[in-house]
Amino acid sequence: MNTNIDEIIKYLPLIIPLVVIQLGLMIFALVDLLRREQTRGPKWVWALVILFVNMIGPIIYFVAGREDE
Repeated sequence: MNTNIDEIIKYLPLIIPLVVIQLGLMIFALVDLLRREQTRGPKWVWALVILFVNMIGPIIYFVAGREDE
């Protein structure tokens, strides 16, 4: 039992920055999505992509989902 906790603690310095980056990207993408009037495709689909396609979803939205203003 104690070895499992030690393993988790050992990897926390690697996991925490990834989680922070993922949450930051997700929040930034959702805010951008809400502020835009038009996107390439329905907004609800982009919201699902941002929320459920971890780490890559917000990046896909920024590259392919935003229309130039």
